[in-house]
Amino acid sequence: MRPMTIPEQIITIVICVLGTMLTRFLPFLVFSSKKPTPKYIIYLGKALPCAVFGMLVVYSLKNVSLFSGTHGIPELIAIGVTAGLHLWKKQMLLSIAGGTIVYMLLVQLVF
Repeated sequence: MRPMTIPEQIITIVICVLGTMLTRFLPFLVFSSKKPTPKYIIYLGKALPCAVFGMLVVYSLKNVSLFSGTHGIPELIAIGVTAGLHLWKKQMLLSIAGGTIVYMLLVQLVF
């Protein structure tokens, strides 16, 4: 594969900037502040975050083998730490970061 030329790089950057700007400004253009937000949009705003995290959990655990290697023990401990932190502090970023750090430490130093 050949490297991109300067004009191709510029065109790619411009397209990325326009795509980003479009996705940022489109909701404000489509949904006016003068009209109430449609009920299905409110529903999606409540349902999609949970669905995305559920999908991330499934994706993260899809290659874990309970019958070989570490038998899923580091993953199970990290999930427990993540859930425990979330139940304790109710801060999503802290929970995700804490679980990730525990998992990485377990994989690098223990297992």
